[in-house]
Amino acid sequence: MQKKDGMYYAPVGKSKPVVGPGEFPIAAVSLDHGHIYGMCNGLMEAGANVKWVYDPDPLKVKAFVERFPQAKAAASLEQVLNDEEVRVIACAAIPSERCSVGLRAMDAGKDFFTDKAPFTTQAQLESARQKVKQTGRKYAVYYSERLHVESAVFAGQLIKQGAIGRVLQVIGFGPHRLNAQTRPDWFFKKSNYCGILGDIGSHQIEQFLYFAGCKDAKILHSKVANYHHKQYPEFEDFGDAALVGDNGATNYFRVDWFTPAGLGAWGDGRLTVLGTDGYIELRKYIDVARDPNGDHVYLVNHEGEHHFAVHGKVGFPFFGEFITDCMNRTETAMTQEHAFKAAELCLIAQETAIRIE
Repeated sequence: MQKKDGMYYAPVGKSKPVVGPGEFPIAAVSLDHGHIYGMCNGLMEAGANVKWVYDPDPLKVKAFVERFPQAKAAASLEQVLNDEEVRVIACAAIPSERCSVGLRAMDAGKDFFTDKAPFTTQAQLESARQKVKQTGRKYAVYYSERLHVESAVFAGQLIKQGAIGRVLQVIGFGPHRLNAQTRPDWFFKKSNYCGILGDIGSHQIEQFLYFAGCKDAKILHSKVANYHHKQYPEFEDFGDAALVGDNGATNYFRVDWFTPAGLGAWGDGRLTVLGTDGYIELRKYIDVARDPNGDHVYLVNHEGEHHFAVHGKVGFPFFGEFITDCMNRTETAMTQEHAFKAAELCLIAQETAIRIE
């Protein structure tokens, strides 16, 4: 499932199960975005088994079962929620509908794992915060451009080891290929997807908070535009923002839908992290005109210049850590505060953005 259009990009990592067969049943519901494949594949590699799948569209269910044949097609969402064995509900609904599914999942005693963006309004975010407090359940978010990218995982390890000292700035570029003809109608409606900063910008803000060690940040400036797709008047094909973290680290990121057809990947995602003692550059999905494989990490510090090709070598520890957290009620994979703060800042960036006409 390594399609290069981004929507169905499901990375395959080093399998490190943390539970035995059948010990951690999950369910996949609302298959509106192909990220559900990456979400479920990551959990399966960590030992989970997909017991149920539900979507009102039988074609989506059929395609999912072909990829995950152990999954049984449920007749309704209620059937999934009422199964006491199911530990986690994985969801890739239309963004504006993800929160409502999550609230129902938590009310049913399940932990919830949603595709990004987890919310399209501040009201949704607040309702999820309150439901987490009320139920003690998890509302986890698939920030895949860090969690499911080996170069990003490896960079995090280098930073924790002190390879570049204190992080001062993170600069991120998140271009995506549009493939407009394959996108559903909801993809182009602002009320459904929130906007480019709330959607794919969520990856960038989450990465900044993580790599720079921030618990909070301020949006200094943000802007959005629809430069080239006027046939979709509610669509935004460009966005950028500047932030400063509560520890003084700064961030600039740009996201867009302008990946050219000639690129051999769905987007030339890059990230540069500047520290007091060096810097790291990630070439996530391709090393242009050099290597069609991604996951290249370049490190320069006082010890010298280093290049690490980590594709297929690092794996994706988030998924095993998340399963363990669900079983032990811990927060090793990602804190709830972090997941919600990244979402909150994305919504603020979107709401306060200058629109370029």
